[in-house]
Amino acid sequence: MADLAALVRTGPPGAVAAAVSGLDPAGRRAVAAALPGLVRELTRDWWYSGCEASLAVAAVGCMPTAAKAAALLARRTIQIRGDAVAPAVAVAGHHGVGWLADLAYRLAARAPGTTVEFVAGLIAHENAPPPRDDDFALAWLRGMIFGDRETPLVDRLRTDPFLDALLPRMFEVDRLGADFNAGTNVYRTGAGLVRVDLPQALAALAAEGRLDRDLLLDGCVARLLRGGKPADLTGYVALHDRLEPTAAEATARTADYLRLLADGPNAAAVMAQKRLRATGAAEVDAVLDASRAVLARPEKPLARTQLIWLDRLAREHPARAAEIAAVAAVAADHPAVEVRDRAAALVAKHAGPAVAVVAPVAVLSGDALQPASGPAPVPPPIVDPDELAEEIAPFVRSIYDRDGGPAAMTLERILDGCVRLAGDRLGAAFGPVLVRHRLRLEAGPYADSCVADLLGDALHAASGVPRPVDDPVRTAIGFVRRPARDREPAPQRMIIERLAETAKRVRPGGPPLLATPTHANGSVDPAALLDRLAASAGTGREPWPTDLAQALLRLPAGVDEATARAAERLRTPAGDRTAAWLRAGGLPTPESRTVEVTRRAEGRFPGDIDWMPERRIAVATGPPPGYDDPTGLLTRPTSDTGEYLPLWSKLWPAVLPGYRELVAAWMLPSIAGGAQFRQRPHETGPVLVDIAACTGAGGPALALALAYGLAAKHVTDRVAAVDALLALAGAGDLDAPATGRWIGVLAAAGMLTASRIERPLRDAAAAGAPATTWRLLAAALPPILALPKPPPGAPDLLTLAAETAAATGLPIEVPGLAEVAALGTKTRLVTEARRLDRARKPGA
Repeated sequence: MADLAALVRTGPPGAVAAAVSGLDPAGRRAVAAALPGLVRELTRDWWYSGCEASLAVAAVGCMPTAAKAAALLARRTIQIRGDAVAPAVAVAGHHGVGWLADLAYRLAARAPGTTVEFVAGLIAHENAPPPRDDDFALAWLRGMIFGDRETPLVDRLRTDPFLDALLPRMFEVDRLGADFNAGTNVYRTGAGLVRVDLPQALAALAAEGRLDRDLLLDGCVARLLRGGKPADLTGYVALHDRLEPTAAEATARTADYLRLLADGPNAAAVMAQKRLRATGAAEVDAVLDASRAVLARPEKPLARTQLIWLDRLAREHPARAAEIAAVAAVAADHPAVEVRDRAAALVAKHAGPAVAVVAPVAVLSGDALQPASGPAPVPPPIVDPDELAEEIAPFVRSIYDRDGGPAAMTLERILDGCVRLAGDRLGAAFGPVLVRHRLRLEAGPYADSCVADLLGDALHAASGVPRPVDDPVRTAIGFVRRPARDREPAPQRMIIERLAETAKRVRPGGPPLLATPTHANGSVDPAALLDRLAASAGTGREPWPTDLAQALLRLPAGVDEATARAAERLRTPAGDRTAAWLRAGGLPTPESRTVEVTRRAEGRFPGDIDWMPERRIAVATGPPPGYDDPTGLLTRPTSDTGEYLPLWSKLWPAVLPGYRELVAAWMLPSIAGGAQFRQRPHETGPVLVDIAACTGAGGPALALALAYGLAAKHVTDRVAAVDALLALAGAGDLDAPATGRWIGVLAAAGMLTASRIERPLRDAAAAGAPATTWRLLAAALPPILALPKPPPGAPDLLTLAAETAAATGLPIEVPGLAEVAALGTKTRLVTEARRLDRARKPGA
């Protein structure tokens, strides 16, 4: 054993293989027992010392199982390179070891970054599929980019056995973005300078026919649509440009380019703008809709090019020149002078004095906000099976993406398309999509709680493509059907029940869906619902119960007698139910109460309470007296601070678009988590914008949600919270003092970080809401100033309060301010308090 230990330390892997091959079973057991001690001894000062390959060979030849070998080798201090593969395979063959693939998978799961070469070699030898988990995909890509620098990257990719299996993962794993971009580097090798350019290599392989162009283009577009840091997306823009899409390829992606142009990161928006202008395939109305968003963006080149495009459209469509000029007027308050001047010239050229710059409308004294225009209409329904299949693929990829996640309106369009087009035509279009995304549509241990699985059921049922009966994936993870769904939150149950109902009832020629939204916030227009009820009556089939329930929840809250009478005249059970709902005014107003919750005393797993905040203010809701709340939507219990909502909770605002306060109460744990612990970016901010797009009165849950959102950990989420605040203020639905009071209470109690508040509120004031900002700060400051030692960030809040108070001239009383201003100390807090005290007294 001593000789073998020395050999492992110093000998080449081949020599270790020869020594291990000569051991009998007893000798192998002795080596296996001694190897853990040897590893502990070596790894005290072992860092890529070169004997890792020898250790791997000894482990393969002597350890009794793959689990024990992986436990020995899966350490961050052990980097097993590719030269260990051949001797390890030889030893395994000599001793009849049959678990090399199992070992590879275990190492890939536990230490992919340090074992990727060894893992890849073993899997290739065993002709096994590569691991598809995120960590291994990242390690494999880094190995490709930064590994063998003597061989051009395109040659290594061309012959790599894992390329085809792992290529889609390049566009699905967000963490690959930085490395995708970082691959554009120049290294000095023995042959001179070598440029490592991953986008160029992939484009070259596509030009050879080695890779599918559509897969690459769709992957780039889907990744860019998810958004993220600019550094993570640059490589995908570069690949898209190097592929040089043909006119037909670009035209087929017009809808995606329009979304990127309006909402994508700058580089992606510029790319989309270029393709859209080149093809000219976008409808004028779609271009105008996107232009309104583009001209509100701060990027000067993007806005300038968009105005040039609008000028061209006005010349090509003279009958719509005035309408186009009105869209160009959106840029009249752009931060760039050049853009403002160009917009004014375009307006004067095509509309003359008939169209002028629209002045902001004052909603509150001192504010200058555009009035709320109401939710945007949804896109037209999908009427082509191929278009529906193309919509499904990116949606399925988004299901497990916590940085973006599934979109409510996309899901609704998919369900509507499945019901409209159910039949054999869908089978031909869906077949490849369902095979490609089988694993994503069959994930989770409980079918009823796994929305992805239920979506898979619905897609299979609509297309007539049967699901595999003996699916090995379901068998391996112990898939079971759970009959009870009451463990799920009520809004989640509504989504679950609708998907389950669709899978069970969808048939060719069936009744149309009633709950498909007519507006982007999820609401359904009453007139549209009446038309759908009439169409359903014409089929002779009653609407689906859960679909009708969701449709009623999406109607505007409040009594609507005229529509109720029209629904009654249909003389159907669904029409009668709709009439009764409209006369009752929808859901009753729940009773709300704020509750301070704490974290669990003990975790479900060791150490799992460490990340939980100690305290949080939550909102519990319940039905009013005498209402039994059959759906459970009015009954929102509170839990501990570790409550974590499912990813699909981002769809909840569209379940209750007319009940803003109720949605805020259901979403509050997630939004508070964005301010209190390690949520990822985009997990909490966008849902605040969705809540603001809802209708209905607000209350403590909405005020708390805004308070937590403005103090979110990530800048992107705080920006979204500002957007929500401005939208509510523009609609006249913001209770600024209530939001401010909760900011002050939470900051004083240490439940949010006060220093994060000033920047988003300053942005709100600069965006046209100085009076709202001042009202909010006037309510937030008293609890903070009452502390013996105000938290960091308090002086900045006082500074902003003084600026907005002076700008608006509103003399609002701030309890406790005079006492702080009267202190004799010369601290910044006192100085700013005195400044605010003077500013809030006009003429003083």
